[in-house]
Amino acid sequence: MIRQKILITGASSGLGEEMARRFAAAGRDLALCARRTDRLDTLREELVAQYPSISVAVRELDVTEHDSVVRVFGELREELGGLDRVIVNAGLGKGAKIGTGKAHANLATAQTNFVGALSQCEAALEIFRAQDAGHLVLVSSISADRGLPGPKAAYSASKAGVAALGEALSIELSRTPIRVTTLLPGFIKTDMSAGAGDDAALMASLDEGVSAMVDAIEKETTRAALPGLKWQGIDAALRFLPNSVTARFV
Repeated sequence: MIRQKILITGASSGLGEEMARRFAAAGRDLALCARRTDRLDTLREELVAQYPSISVAVRELDVTEHDSVVRVFGELREELGGLDRVIVNAGLGKGAKIGTGKAHANLATAQTNFVGALSQCEAALEIFRAQDAGHLVLVSSISADRGLPGPKAAYSASKAGVAALGEALSIELSRTPIRVTTLLPGFIKTDMSAGAGDDAALMASLDEGVSAMVDAIEKETTRAALPGLKWQGIDAALRFLPNSVTARFV
């Protein structure tokens, strides 16, 4: 099944921006959301110039404002004449050691990554349930597999929430025409990952990472750790090996 009308949040940079380019190249109509509308407008101009047959709608959106999420999703559905797929991608990667006086960073990450994702799922599934069709994609992270210490604690916890939400919805909707995919990317080179430090040795290129993500999305895989066998192996190790083993590496 071709999902022609695709909404992507967090589309002004990184994974969301590159996914938009891939789907535009495939001839899909796009609804792109982010807080930075200047970058969205530039992206829209680029895509329409390259692929004049597609429609590209853009909206400013802060996913932590639930009423705005519902309103914007509804507006974009009207503008495109429907929504076939929603990719819940907007997220933050900042954080600090808990209890060090920098709670604002951790709270913002938790609010955006989990509560914001929940808002997007609410809005998307209200649309999909009404039309009895649709594909919901949640972008979680390999970091969801185990609680990560130090400045990554709030981030890994927020992404674990997203992964659990995706699992719950995929089970609930398995006998319906609505499909749910949860993606767990490893380290992919984006602006957000610029300060990866020791993790840089495991970093996949943006091209490799987004290619794997788009492939899993198009196949409508229920759960996908990616890109490649390396991250599938890391995913399995983090989920199934005892804490005493994995604690040496996280």
